[in-house]
Amino acid sequence: MSLFEMIRLDGRKALVTGAGQGIGRACALELARCGADLVLNDRPGSEELLETVEEIRSLGREGWPVEADVFSSDGPESIVRDAMERAGAIDILISNPAYSVRCGFLDYPLDELDRTIEGTFKSGFRLCQAAARQMVNRGRGGKILLISSVQAEMPFEGCAPYGAAKAALNHLTHSMSVELVSHRINVNAIEPGWIDTPNERRIFSDAVINAAGTDLPWGRLGLPEDIGRAAAFLVSDAAEYITGAILPVDGGFRFKDMRANTQPKVVDPE
Repeated sequence: MSLFEMIRLDGRKALVTGAGQGIGRACALELARCGADLVLNDRPGSEELLETVEEIRSLGREGWPVEADVFSSDGPESIVRDAMERAGAIDILISNPAYSVRCGFLDYPLDELDRTIEGTFKSGFRLCQAAARQMVNRGRGGKILLISSVQAEMPFEGCAPYGAAKAALNHLTHSMSVELVSHRINVNAIEPGWIDTPNERRIFSDAVINAAGTDLPWGRLGLPEDIGRAAAFLVSDAAEYITGAILPVDGGFRFKDMRANTQPKVVDPE
């Protein structure tokens, strides 16, 4: 079987959260291009979600919207239940919830700490648990992919709870891969670097983002499509022997200060 055939996802049913925009949307579209039908989740009242659904359908794939707050007390479990009702199965889960407020460690509010851990780690845990139970009950294996972050490895000022929550997701990825391997459920994670998403555009000005891109090793910020393509590979049969992996997709962002032109000049000995 060719690599192209192995990356095809025909007949697979995927659930993608945060699919209205940014990384979630790009992952959903890439899976649809590979042949998957998709259940797409975003917050209630999301106009972007309906736009993604229409684009999925324009590609000739099924797209079912599920409007629900993944941060709510029964959000993750209700999303999985609704996905099962609409699609009849979940072969693939892309878990993409996250919440972050930038604030220094000394002043970080405890209510925002709780919301960051709840939204970034616990929501992901509960989504994966609910979807994995369905996969185990069905007995046909499956693919679980978590969207982590390079901040799981890189400490950024003002982002301590978010980075800690993403590090917890990385450990969860490893733990799930061990516990679910006997059920032939692959569990992996992607660590995006600095990705040009609508949310980043709300935080930073266009001038800041454009200047930052030229400073990165690859010469630009990442695009949501960069993450979508990596996701499509990891949930395909081409990655059947990969589980428990954490894949950085960052254009070298983690090592941007390791290049020769960023290092102190060595003084030639006389």
